[in-house]
Amino acid sequence: MDNTQTYLVTGATGSVGRHVVRELQERGHAVRALTRDPSTAGLPAGVEVVRGDLTDPKGLGPALDGVVGLNLITFTGGGYEPLETGPDIVELARKAGVKRVCVLHGGGPTPLEDAVRGSGLGWTVVRPVEFMANALEWADSIRAEGTVRAAFVDGLSAMVHEADIGAVIATALAEDGHSGQDYLLTGPQALTVRDKVAAIAAATGREIRLVELSEEEAAARYRADGLDEGTIAWMIDIFKNTPPEGRTVIDTVERVTGRPARPFTRWATENAHAFTP
Repeated sequence: MDNTQTYLVTGATGSVGRHVVRELQERGHAVRALTRDPSTAGLPAGVEVVRGDLTDPKGLGPALDGVVGLNLITFTGGGYEPLETGPDIVELARKAGVKRVCVLHGGGPTPLEDAVRGSGLGWTVVRPVEFMANALEWADSIRAEGTVRAAFVDGLSAMVHEADIGAVIATALAEDGHSGQDYLLTGPQALTVRDKVAAIAAATGREIRLVELSEEEAAARYRADGLDEGTIAWMIDIFKNTPPEGRTVIDTVERVTGRPARPFTRWATENAHAFTP
C-alpha cells in the first residue's frame, strides 16, 4: 500500500485510537477519523475528522469512500455494550473496497469481531491485556491525599502501553503479512499494584501510601460507582485470578513493530501530570 491511500480509524478519540491516528500519520498516510462529535475531537492537524456512529451504520458510506484500511472497535461508548451492527459494517466495508480491517478486541466474543473474521477481507485481531491507562483510576485519590486504595495488591499484570497497541494496529493496517493474525499484546514486565504505585511515586516525586482493600471492600467501591453485580463479579475474578495470558510477558509488540514494548515507568513519567495536584 502506498502513502496516498486513506485509512479510517473508528474510536479515534479513545486512549488507543489517538495513537493509531498518530502512528498512521507519522507513516505519511492519509487518516480519516470517525467520531460522534467532530467539534470535540481534538485530533492533530491534517486528520480528516468525520461524524459517524457505529451503532447506526447507515450513514457510514461516505466515511468509507476511498478507504483501504479500517480500524474497528467492538463496543459502544459509555456502557461498553457489544456492537450488534458488525455484519452491516462489514458489508459496507466490502462494498467500499476496503482491503484490510483491524479489530481491537474488547474482552469477549462480539458480533462485530465474528463478522470481520468471516468477512473474506484481510483481517487482524489485536487483543491487549490490561491497559497501563487503567492506573488513571487512582489519579483523584493520589492528587487529593497521596493514597491508592486497591485490592489484590500482589497480583501480577503484564499491562501494555496504549501507544504500543496503536503501533501494532497501524502496522497491521499499513503493512503486508498480518492478515489472519490474532495478536495478544503485553508490556515488557509483569507488575504488581505495589510496583505500579512505586513507579508513579518515582515519576511524580511524591510519597504515595498504598491501602490494601479486602475483596468485600473492593466490591462495595465498584457498587458505589454504579457497576452492576455481573460486572463486579467479573472484575473481582479478573484481578483475583488473573489468567496466565494477563500476567505472562510475550514479545508480540516487538515482533510486529520492530520496537520493544514500552515499560510502565515510561508511562508513569509521561502521565505524571495526571497524579500531581
